[in-house]
Amino acid sequence: MARSSERSHWDKFWERERDLSEIYDNDDRIRVEVGKRLNLRNMITLEVGAATARDSVALAGDGALPVALDYSHAAMKLAREAALKENRNLLLVCGDANELPFKSDTFDLVFHQGVMEHFRNTDPMTDECVRVVKPGGNLLVDVPQTFHIYTVVKKVLIALNAWFAGWETQYTEKQLSCYLREHGVEPWSAYGRYFSPSLGYRMVREVLMKIRIVLPMRPVIIPPVHRLRTRIRTAVEQSWLGPKTAVIIGIFARKPEKQ
Repeated sequence: MARSSERSHWDKFWERERDLSEIYDNDDRIRVEVGKRLNLRNMITLEVGAATARDSVALAGDGALPVALDYSHAAMKLAREAALKENRNLLLVCGDANELPFKSDTFDLVFHQGVMEHFRNTDPMTDECVRVVKPGGNLLVDVPQTFHIYTVVKKVLIALNAWFAGWETQYTEKQLSCYLREHGVEPWSAYGRYFSPSLGYRMVREVLMKIRIVLPMRPVIIPPVHRLRTRIRTAVEQSWLGPKTAVIIGIFARKPEKQ
């Protein structure tokens, strides 16, 4: 039987008795990468599959007017708490990514991270995302990149029915760019990001937490070595190698202006 990623997987994940600060986030990469390329002031944004909506909350801090959508009630509850904690205005919508409850040509930026890889048929969601982007606006897709040890580990866990999300795929930069062109938007910028701390450390930490041994989330054992590794990692991410070898890739694609 083909494995899939279901709502039950996500409700179970977000209902765990764990402080949100103990779950690795995406190192604020959405806000950082969007901020490098676009002016967020008064930009109307939509985060699809928002989960705890930490990215939308961060964009609000830079002047965006964010909307966050997810189908997990447990995630929406955490998103509301996160927005209140940061005192940010955030419109939360519980809905289906395959049938977005918004008018066409509404948002300046539509984005999702850690979402598309869980859909076996990605076309309905992507078509909906493109539909609700304004002409001249942008779609940002952020997904796992194929050529990384993360892919191998993930495939093994999926085969053992031990993957937290049930099922997940991955993309190369070329595959994702071609896919977005097929759906009517033009890729114009890409980025790659590695895990920090490493995937190995994260896995060890997760296993030890099951026996109530809690390691620090972001250990700094030898500060000069840590700083050197950070500089090297950042340099590779910002080079042509980044989107081709990093664990995560993101691609910005623009919707054409109406003729």
